[in-house]
Amino acid sequence: MSISGQKQGNSGSDKPVQDRLLDAAEQLFSDHGFEGTSVRDIASAAGCNIAAVNYYFGGKDKLYTEVWRRHLVQMRDARLHAIEQVMSESGGKPALEDLLRSFANAFLGPFRDESRSRRFMNLMAREMIDQRVPVNMFIDEVVKPTMSAVRGALLRACPGLDESKIWLLIVFLAGQLMHVVHVKTMFEQSEIAEIPAFDLNEAVDHIVKFSAAGIRAYANGETK
Repeated sequence: MSISGQKQGNSGSDKPVQDRLLDAAEQLFSDHGFEGTSVRDIASAAGCNIAAVNYYFGGKDKLYTEVWRRHLVQMRDARLHAIEQVMSESGGKPALEDLLRSFANAFLGPFRDESRSRRFMNLMAREMIDQRVPVNMFIDEVVKPTMSAVRGALLRACPGLDESKIWLLIVFLAGQLMHVVHVKTMFEQSEIAEIPAFDLNEAVDHIVKFSAAGIRAYANGETK
């Protein structure tokens, strides 16, 4: 069977070969790490022959990078869409709380699906220990476009902000949201009865209120 002609493999999926390889690689990299996953493992899970990995991605290293790129692009697009939507619905002058809530919900979107969240968290944990994704890719694909969009929206929602400090506000907001993800995962894995159920919606409400109050105080010079 030629590589270019593969439409279905042993998996019986109607997905294109590239998508099947990405899906299989993501699950295996999450479960076993980069070193613990072979090209043969990926090809077998995707229902493809081994040559397909090189044909479509140029090897395991580049396939790993593309697994991450797919996540980063989805994250970026979801966040940018959320900002664009709240700006459009408000006529370009969003309420600060609406802007923060929209961004927070888009940020946490990938973590609301339990199986997807666990897989992605495993990928992140492994990447933090053994970094293989180029730093510039994350900055170019997600950080720069998101920072630019949030910065412009914040200035419209809270005109008194010091523009030179906005990037710090965005970093701190993202930090709160990322910590919520870690805590949610930890609570869900705990077998201790005293640990309460973790509600992401409730967490978003608290972050929005806390952040909005802080940003307004910052804009009004009350934090000096």
